[in-house]
Amino acid sequence: MVFKVNDIKELLVLQMKRFCSAELNVIREDALKLVEKHVKAPQAVVISGLRRAGKSTFLHQIAHKYYEKNAYYYINFDDDRFSDFTASDFNALLEILIELFSERKVIFFDEIQNIDKWETFCRRLIDNGFKLYITGSNASLLSKELGTRLTGRYFPLELFPFSFEEFLRYRKIDIKEILKENKNVLDTKTRALLKNKLKEYILKGSIPEALRYPELPVLKSLYRDILYRDIATRYRIEADKTLRELSLRVFTDITSPIQFSKIKQQLGIGNVTTVTNYISYLENSWLIFSINIFDISIKRQQIAPKKIYAIDTGLIHEITFKFKEKQGVLLENLVFLHLRKKYQEVFYYKTKSNYEVDFFIPEAALLVQVSYDISDLETKEREIRSLIEAKSELEADKKFKIKKLLVINFELKDLEKIQKNTIEIIPAYEFLLS
Repeated sequence: MVFKVNDIKELLVLQMKRFCSAELNVIREDALKLVEKHVKAPQAVVISGLRRAGKSTFLHQIAHKYYEKNAYYYINFDDDRFSDFTASDFNALLEILIELFSERKVIFFDEIQNIDKWETFCRRLIDNGFKLYITGSNASLLSKELGTRLTGRYFPLELFPFSFEEFLRYRKIDIKEILKENKNVLDTKTRALLKNKLKEYILKGSIPEALRYPELPVLKSLYRDILYRDIATRYRIEADKTLRELSLRVFTDITSPIQFSKIKQQLGIGNVTTVTNYISYLENSWLIFSINIFDISIKRQQIAPKKIYAIDTGLIHEITFKFKEKQGVLLENLVFLHLRKKYQEVFYYKTKSNYEVDFFIPEAALLVQVSYDISDLETKEREIRSLIEAKSELEADKKFKIKKLLVINFELKDLEKIQKNTIEIIPAYEFLLS
């Protein structure tokens, strides 16, 4: 045993006290519904997501909803006092927990990916009848270790920062109650309120801690922590200036198709493999997502430019140049996040005439175009033309029957019928609440 027992005892008592007395804040209702199905199942519930996106608070919500205070342990490994902790210390840790709090069969492990070979110990606990709730901030590490050691023994759950509805509830606006009172019809006053809050949501983002402490540089601090602590340190990257420049370049080009070979040339990086690796590290840490162009050929999908989206629009706004023209980029990013929460496979599509459709969801047979302002007739016609052409091409292959064509914009609601095509024009606040 390397760690100091008395220090760990003091830390565990403090962590349990804080965990049990923490504020519930905005209840993550959708995520709790998913967890509810697995509370009595023997599998571990594994929650992954961005740092400071509310995973610890969500664990507290699970504990509060489903367990008595004397039924569980809570351990947060994201503490310097666990820096010397190794997999061989887990048994000693369990003994200390039993000594401090008596024997319990439910354990909440926070940021467990910090401990090497944690999955072996967790598997043994599961096999011995323990119920585990596990969080982590590295998607690749979790999936790799879960796949090798915990196959069939866990339920994965992705926890994103606040949805628009959760953001509204954080701002003390219960949209469900408003709709209930108005018989599911948005009146003029409510639409004005939603547009106003959507502007705030676009610029400030959805990370709970940043919203709670707007006077503090939470987003910049989070960004630095992920780059240097989670990525540079974990992957032993000495050229952190290159990592920083590449990350800034990616965030600056959010929503635009990018070619890794061009990034390599522009930043003077040695080879494309380094670019690919660095972008995968940014993805694994939940800072960004990359999506492929849709093509029947998997090879063509992989070699075509990728589009990058960020986990939070507040982060984009904070770490890149702030300018008004970025509103369309931020709105498209929000729409992506809403789609990504529902569907694992999100693509963009390019027609033979070189029109780009922002999103294609094969499993939902859905094509989505995003444009902040379509009051200009030419813009509106271009967005609709892109959708119709993409639909025609996809259906010509007889592999798809497109069910829905959507144009999402900031405030206009309309329905267009062109030939046999129906195009729904939906304000973003309505789409984000769907």
